[in-house]
Amino acid sequence: MTDQSLIDAATRRLALALDALDASLDRRVEADRSGAALSNQFQALGSDRSRLASALDAETARSRQLETANREIARRLDSAIDNVRAVVDAQQKP
Repeated sequence: MTDQSLIDAATRRLALALDALDASLDRRVEADRSGAALSNQFQALGSDRSRLASALDAETARSRQLETANREIARRLDSAIDNVRAVVDAQQKP
């Protein structure tokens, strides 16, 4: 091999190595972007989870209040029904 052909072969190997380095750098930049996007999504999911947990707590408290109110209404209705029955029974007795 001549000196020129050795230089040409080394130049081609260097060009191939630089292309591989450039491709590797592109993959790394894309991976970093994907990592940043994933981190942003993770933070958004954490915020959503906190918001949903807070909303669930509020709805659970509201549900308990409604259950308490429902029991009180049922108690009052039972009392009213008993009073109506007592009045009707009193009216039916001679």
